[in-house]
Amino acid sequence: EHLANVSLFSGCSNKELQAVAKAGDEITMTAGTVIVDQGQMGREAFVVLDGQVTVKRSGRKITSLGAGAVVGELSLLDHGPRTATVTCDTDCNLFVIDQRHFRGVLEHNPAIAMKLLGSLAARIRDLDRQSYG
Repeated sequence: EHLANVSLFSGCSNKELQAVAKAGDEITMTAGTVIVDQGQMGREAFVVLDGQVTVKRSGRKITSLGAGAVVGELSLLDHGPRTATVTCDTDCNLFVIDQRHFRGVLEHNPAIAMKLLGSLAARIRDLDRQSYG
């Protein structure tokens, strides 16, 4: 249910969302907890189910995010370093999915990969417009 409100998964059917949901876990983190740390290698992504987080890059606040936001999603695709630090501003309920489980979902549901690529392409285009007009 929560994943249906996440833009990254917006093109997925209920059956596909259920497959993603079964591959992850819900966790709780307290206010002040660092979810992802810039420069560290990541192997999982987080969906904010409830609460508020702050995203900082090189110590500078970029944005605040709430329910429905995804952080660390690039780690589902590669083993690169985290591009930002994300910290819980409040106690947060999060959905976490690691790369290994996510890839298993994609192997059994390849249509999800195409939908995610479309969502990621749209986000890149939006960022490009914001940066360059």
